[in-house]
Amino acid sequence: MVRSAKTQAILGLGAVALRDRLASGEFTAVDVVEACLDRITEYEPQVGAWAWLDGDHAIQQAQRLDQWRQMGRPLGPLHGLPVGLKDIIDTKGIPTENGTPIDAGRVPSEDAWIVARLRAAGAIILGKTVTTEAAFMHAGKTRNPHNPDHTPGGSSSGSAAAVAAGMVPFAIGTQTGGSVIRPASFCGIVGFKPTFGLIPRTGILPQSPHLDTVGVFARTVDDCALLTEVIAGHDPLDRATSPVPMPRMLDVALSKPPVLPDFALARIPGWDQADPQMTAAIEELVDLLGDKCIDAPLPELSQAAKTRELINFAEMAKCYYHLEARGRDQLSDKLCTAIDKGKDVMARDYISALDWREVLNAGFEAIFNRADAIICPAALGPAPEGLEDTGNPIFNGLWTLAGMPSVTIPLFVAENGMPMGVQLVGRRNDDARLLRTAKWLNSHIETLETGN
Repeated sequence: MVRSAKTQAILGLGAVALRDRLASGEFTAVDVVEACLDRITEYEPQVGAWAWLDGDHAIQQAQRLDQWRQMGRPLGPLHGLPVGLKDIIDTKGIPTENGTPIDAGRVPSEDAWIVARLRAAGAIILGKTVTTEAAFMHAGKTRNPHNPDHTPGGSSSGSAAAVAAGMVPFAIGTQTGGSVIRPASFCGIVGFKPTFGLIPRTGILPQSPHLDTVGVFARTVDDCALLTEVIAGHDPLDRATSPVPMPRMLDVALSKPPVLPDFALARIPGWDQADPQMTAAIEELVDLLGDKCIDAPLPELSQAAKTRELINFAEMAKCYYHLEARGRDQLSDKLCTAIDKGKDVMARDYISALDWREVLNAGFEAIFNRADAIICPAALGPAPEGLEDTGNPIFNGLWTLAGMPSVTIPLFVAENGMPMGVQLVGRRNDDARLLRTAKWLNSHIETLETGN
């Protein structure tokens, strides 16, 4: 496919750079949307990232934004930037089918809280990205852009794949176990899961209210910071959020650390299951960091994975009752098994499990007193071959349970050419600092590799 120089330039830029070009008038919103649609036309048949896409609707949004700018009116922080939304996020007048035939044809009458924020900020809703069934483990149609014979991960499979394929500057997903960090690692992009409660979830399919966390995908840490800053906030309808000042994510991410960051290597449960390529890459990274990285003495974590699963399944049994009641025979065996396990959870065990978040954070406090971020793998290894298995979230669920922010950056490449991510984890509510640390690490490694 032959592309114009303008289209090539647009597709080569990240969200922050595009924002600046749009603000200067070098590109129009229509230019950007047309470039994305051009890319989608080429790659969507192989990748299958989109559950709903209407190019005309996206162009109409862009035209309105261009008219707004021509009238000299103030521009929103995401003016003219297209975004993909996981298909469990309600969009007024646009299908939101939750990855299940039970909700086929469902069209919400209201936007989710974050969608209203996106529209107010000038973002363009490009389309709805594929989710696994009800954001659980049963895979959808999406394939990994690096190799279509491999999974893109899940459950935010379409969001990760769309960004990795260059179809959209950034996208939004959710994580209840490892559904942001793992697909970002498999697809070779940046994925950010913020502190639990930073981003409101009103209007998003609830699976496990004590775990569900909205996250973002982009090519760079800066782009993740830009998008997160816009959609973070307090929503009285989401009790996990708080009426506190929001961090200046982008400004902090772009700033230079006042001192060189310190890191702590965490060999968390699952280390012995990891692909030797992943553990070798992590060990090599630790060697490169030298005395800036310590071995972390970990608190007791042997029951963390089972505890997270217990909370997840117990709350899923409640939250997905409406799906089961409307058509259990249309749900996958994987989902039905999880729901049935949730029904068997004793109340005392569920209530006890909810105490784990504070216990875990207290246990990790000693590490954060010595280090800016914890280092661990983002996944067991590269994306598995085949499309049925979306990958093991063992390296992600711990941080979801703890409510700590985590980010993956694509520093490694496996022998088969597939990407692998390193995961950095920060102290709760220290999201901006974590992103600044991740940006520093990425730049530091690039400098070592290029010798500049």
